[in-house]
Amino acid sequence: MTDVTIEALGRAPLHVLELWGDPKAAAKRFAKALGHDLPRAGQAQGNVLRLSPTTWLVEGDVAALKQALGDGGALTPSGGGYERVRLSGPAWRSLLMEGSLFDAESAEFGIDCVVTTPIDHVAVTLRVESDNACLAYVPASHAADLLHFWQLSAGGLPR
Repeated sequence: MTDVTIEALGRAPLHVLELWGDPKAAAKRFAKALGHDLPRAGQAQGNVLRLSPTTWLVEGDVAALKQALGDGGALTPSGGGYERVRLSGPAWRSLLMEGSLFDAESAEFGIDCVVTTPIDHVAVTLRVESDNACLAYVPASHAADLLHFWQLSAGGLPR
């Protein structure tokens, strides 16, 4: 057995926030609604993960964001499209290296860093929660297969 725990957390209310138009005006509105700036590229803050230059993933209550949206974007429910999986323990980074095209062992991939990468042919969004844990957002249609892949891979990791 290796030093990694794979914990299926289930689905959470997730919304995709997309912005267009004047980015400075939108940034001010959202900073006021969130109580902090929108995260920069490759980062997360609070319940908001930056996915691309104009796209964020928001977990939980989005009522304040709906009011800040105005006509410069869209806030779309993911429809339960993601399963959340926590990978924790000393070997979580090694596990992500199995079947991945991303260097999860890089020192640059620290707390609150976010990346979307293929893992075993599935596009997965990862958020580093701590030195000892990572949260993976896995498309629900592929979750069972990816969990099985991770369980098999974890069993074969060197100690």
